[in-house]
Formats: sequence, C-alpha cells, structure tokens
Amino acid sequence: MSQKETVKFGVPKGRMFDGVAALLLDAGIPLLGTSRGYRPRIEFGGFEAKILKPRAITEMLATGARDVGFAGRDWVDESGAEVVELLDTGLDPVRLVAAAPIAILEAGRLPDRPITVATEYPRLARGWIESRGIDASVLVSYGATEVLPPEDADCIVDNTATGATLAANGLRIIDELMTSSTRLYASPRAMECPDKRAEIERLVMLLRSVLEARQRVMIEFNIGADRLESVVRILPCMREPTVSPLHSLGGYAVKSAVRRSELPALIPDIKARGGSDIVVTRPEQIVV
Repeated sequence: MSQKETVKFGVPKGRMFDGVAALLLDAGIPLLGTSRGYRPRIEFGGFEAKILKPRAITEMLATGARDVGFAGRDWVDESGAEVVELLDTGLDPVRLVAAAPIAILEAGRLPDRPITVATEYPRLARGWIESRGIDASVLVSYGATEVLPPEDADCIVDNTATGATLAANGLRIIDELMTSSTRLYASPRAMECPDKRAEIERLVMLLRSVLEARQRVMIEFNIGADRLESVVRILPCMREPTVSPLHSLGGYAVKSAVRRSELPALIPDIKARGGSDIVVTRPEQIVV
C-alpha cells in the first residue's frame, strides 16, 4: 500500500487497552512503544496506530479521520455514528443500566414526580426516558456519575460490569438499557476503498482466529478400531475429526478441536467408550 493508503488504526486507552493489546499480541501484532506514548509502533504492515479515547475513535471513524478501531458498543449507540461493525471481541462486557437510591423507590419503581437523571449517555438516557414515559430532565455528567444521587440527581444511567460500585453508593438497578462489549469498527469510507478493505479484513481474520482459539481446546486420544465409530459419533468438532492409523495398525489416533466448556462431559465419555492416552492442549489461533 502507498503511504496515502495507510490504514489508520484507533486503539482505545483506559480500561479497554489491556484486553485489546493482549488480543493483538496473541494475533502476532504487538504494540511497541513506551507506556507514555500515544503512537505505538504496530507490527502489522500497512497500519498506523494511535491510542485514543473510545469516544474519540467512534467519532473519527464516522468522519473518516480513522479507518478502523476498537470502541464499546455503548459509545457507538450513544453517538449514533454510522460505522461498520466488524467483530465483537466479547471483551469488557458491561450493562448500561438505570439505577436510583433505594430510599426514593416506591415498590421498586421511580417516584411518580418530575426527576433528574444524571448520565454520560444523554442520547440513550433520553430514549429510555421517552420509552418508559418518565417525567425527567437529563443532567450530563462527566465521570463519577454514581456519586450524584441523591443530592444532585434522583436517578442515573451508567455502565456497570458487576454492579458493585452502584451498590456501594446505595444505588439499586431498576432497568437495563443495553449490553455492551469492546468491538472492532470500521469507517464506511475505508470499507469502500478496495486496498484498505483488504487490509482490514486481514486484521479481522487474525483477531477472529485468536478469539476462536480462546473458546476451544484440542483433544487427542487413541481408540481401538472396533470402537472408532462409537466415539466419533459423540465427538463434537468444527467439521470432522482428524483420524490417523496408529503404527501398529491396531487402532487410531483421533484429534478434534472442541469447546472448552464441553470437556467435563466429553473426557469421561471418551474414556468410557475405550479412549486412552487422552491429551488436551490449547491452540493459539484457529482459522476456519
């Protein structure tokens, strides 16, 4: 790609950074540079990386100032930006919720009077207020939203991973607006450029291969020839298991990539059907 066609890559700072950096590293794409630098060197030809706030990445993708980048779905929905979702990493899962001080709730509901809702998500909060028919005004906050009630607000709309911070501040969740996670998005303009689109799709393939591998393990075992079909029938796999004859020709070696969550039931079942020498390993990447 020429210099003008370099793919401008937005990497999120803050709580999303560590997960994204680890995902890139596992895909063989390390971010190199000092801890204070905002322009890390990226080991991926044709890409230029810059560390930015997720909200800034969302806006830059919408305007075409950046070609591809990570952001939370909550900020994309809040901005209303027209971007192309490429990949849900599942990292940093949060819920966007409405919460209020327990003391003001009436039978678990907000009081039937005009209230103030504090939030960093005014667009989403107003949509929720309208959908619920609540008489409320919105107070835009700039961080630490949970400390505003009860003196400065009656209710908040904020993201939470566990709800622990809300509970510590005497707030009870009364509604859920949406769920969110770290996702990879692209600028529509970049996806219309064949060269940039090809480079972005190459990145997506590598990242998806790591995410797929994180969900699976490779299970290998030996099985007698007379038991092979019995065990293959119960063996989950991505397409078909790999089956190879043993040196003595008295049985087979079987290999399959299975979901990690299936192991507790699968290993005893394989053993009961005659499987032996069972080995479980973890793949680094899986390209389907």
